[in-house]
Amino acid sequence: MQLAVLGGFVVAALVPLLHQWFGTRTARVLALLPAAIAAWLLAQWPVIAAGETLWLEWAWVPGLDITLTFLIDGLAWLFAMLISVIGTLVLLYAGDYLHGHRDLPRFLVVITAFMMSMLGLVLADNLVALFVFWELTSITSYLLIGFNHTDLAARKSAQQGLFVTVGGGLALLAGFAMLALAGDSWSLAELTTQGEALKAHALYTPLLICVLLGAFTKSAQFPFHFWLPNAMAAPTPVSAYLHSATMVKAGVYLLARLHPALGGTEPWVITLSLVGALTMATGAFLAIQHTNVKKLLAYSTVMALGTLTMLLGIGSEYALTAFVVFLLAHSLYKGALFMVAGILDHEAGTKDVTAMGGLRHLMPRTALVAAVAALSLAGLPPLLGFLGKELMLEAVLGASHYRGVILLLAFVAAFLTLAVAAIVALRPFFGPVRETPRVPHEAPAGMLVGPALLATLSLLFGLVPGLLDPLVDATLAGLGVPEAETHLALWHGINLPLLLSLASLALGGLVARRWDRLRGQLARLEPLMARGPEAGYEALMAGMVRLAEWQTRFLQNGYIRNYLVMTLLVLVGLVGHALLVRHTPSLSFALDVYLHEAMVAGLMVAGAVAACVMRSRLAAVAAVGVMGFSIALTFVLFSAPDLAITQLLVETLTVILLVLVLFRLPRFATLSTPAERLRDLAVAGLSGGLVTLLMLAVLSGERLPRISDYMVANSQPLGHGHNIVNVILVDFRALDTLGEMFVLALAAIGVYAMLRFHAEAYEARDAANTRRSDDG
Repeated sequence: MQLAVLGGFVVAALVPLLHQWFGTRTARVLALLPAAIAAWLLAQWPVIAAGETLWLEWAWVPGLDITLTFLIDGLAWLFAMLISVIGTLVLLYAGDYLHGHRDLPRFLVVITAFMMSMLGLVLADNLVALFVFWELTSITSYLLIGFNHTDLAARKSAQQGLFVTVGGGLALLAGFAMLALAGDSWSLAELTTQGEALKAHALYTPLLICVLLGAFTKSAQFPFHFWLPNAMAAPTPVSAYLHSATMVKAGVYLLARLHPALGGTEPWVITLSLVGALTMATGAFLAIQHTNVKKLLAYSTVMALGTLTMLLGIGSEYALTAFVVFLLAHSLYKGALFMVAGILDHEAGTKDVTAMGGLRHLMPRTALVAAVAALSLAGLPPLLGFLGKELMLEAVLGASHYRGVILLLAFVAAFLTLAVAAIVALRPFFGPVRETPRVPHEAPAGMLVGPALLATLSLLFGLVPGLLDPLVDATLAGLGVPEAETHLALWHGINLPLLLSLASLALGGLVARRWDRLRGQLARLEPLMARGPEAGYEALMAGMVRLAEWQTRFLQNGYIRNYLVMTLLVLVGLVGHALLVRHTPSLSFALDVYLHEAMVAGLMVAGAVAACVMRSRLAAVAAVGVMGFSIALTFVLFSAPDLAITQLLVETLTVILLVLVLFRLPRFATLSTPAERLRDLAVAGLSGGLVTLLMLAVLSGERLPRISDYMVANSQPLGHGHNIVNVILVDFRALDTLGEMFVLALAAIGVYAMLRFHAEAYEARDAANTRRSDDG
């Protein structure tokens, strides 16, 4: 599986070549990759259904306990199947939706990489590997949302999604570090078995806060929900994939995976329950204010993500069962509805549901698919969404904290979501026929097969829910409920959840019936809503720009003198504080200096002072040379001839170069005030004093073991090399050597460019001279 995921990135890189070979069929060829992964996962189902876990071990950086081990249990299997199956359908859909688009190869490159990133995320067992895939989903989703890069709104939405999710990712990285420290392991499988120890650890609260920040930003929980609807600037295939099976559920997946390790405590239960319930109600409330069908569905996704988070917060076995069923139901109907929205835009030329009507006569198959998927969204029988809603309401009734508040928010979300489903299913397809920008007709088969299959599965699993019992049991085992015995049924008799459903049906129908009037009344709230979380984000970004402008004016003002002063002051402040406060040195030492050593030191000081006060450039260069040669002589006195030779060569070359450019430099001028010169003298004195204190501290401190002994002892066992210098450069200093190679390569490129530039300039001049001579 690791080869399949990593190979998927290679396939993504080869898409331009594949497009040359297969042309418009490239998307269908690429769909074979997730289809093959889904087939392989399906072949593993008997093992997963038996309650076993597949371990696919692959050492990555064993010295740092970092592996690319994949763990496949019921929870990972469910998410991986959703990603691969819906990914296959989205690729087939995208091939027709973007047929003839000039940037189709670019789209296929990014969405394939995005798909592999999500697969790696849900399968990774190591926290470091999981975080790498986590950030890859942020980067690739940024490219997908901003696919129409000539559109300012698309670029802005892509940046917003990137900033919010990457900001949360930084918090998540800190949380992972604390989690590994508290659990003494980077393996998720090991950490989930240490729940009691982790919850009792002193780092539990800060690591929980960091992990929740990462998950909430990724899964668009309040108050970070605003980025997700704005991501609708992406093409519809992206929206369908993003909202049904992939990135927005990454945060939910992480919370579910860590539920056995971190769940059950009051901070976990209260935070997830309240934030999830508030997000659920907020998403449903904001949805009914929009007429854009993709916005309607996007806010209903926010509602669903809040529901899933709330169920994980409640944490009972009933709530976790509802979590699994609701997750699957949402993936099926939301993928289908987004694809239907794309069909409406593609064939009718508009996303505004108020501008469409009567399309069932011209697009009967699309209308049927939309009706089935919308019924599941509304939570009506006999669709799978009905089971999910009933289980959710039952779980809320059993909540241990803030039951009344959560139940109220869940009920509001239920009837508003039903209104959204009615609007999406009825407005475009029923009522009088309206004229649209394009003449509507049925979409190509490639665009219909995906939503039709997902809607059919919603109906099938609703009619025969027992088919899902093994899947729910296997997934619950991954959620920390190892011996669950689920028996899903469409009818549980007349009970309170059913009565709440009926009440939500009545209220939802009323809202849908009076939606136009209600929208007008809600428009009065726009000034208040304009001050919401998104306004806070905009204010934060504007503040960052103002801060950057201020620090640029203050710090990066173009004067090297100021740059040096700032750099040296920071160095003195940080190193001096650590030296004098945290590691107060004992400066007792014996001064044992010979006369010739003192004379060399005196020459060095005299050269430095003379270079500062001389008014002649030539004299100043000579003084700098005296100081440099004195340093070389010091190396000789203390038995470092190699350094002395290097210093002599560098110093000689420097003096020669300085003398050669003297005649091209302007005369000395007074560019600073006496106060500035005193400031520079003080900074120079502080810097010199710091270096002196460091040297004295080293001389007076205890001698540490020589690092050369370590290198000699470990060169062959760890570095597998007998040449110690080579091992140090290649293994122990690998990144340092890589940086040096990069600098040298960059310098070589610059030199080559300069030579080419001059060569071309000379050729152009010679050609011009030749033309002039010919004309003459």
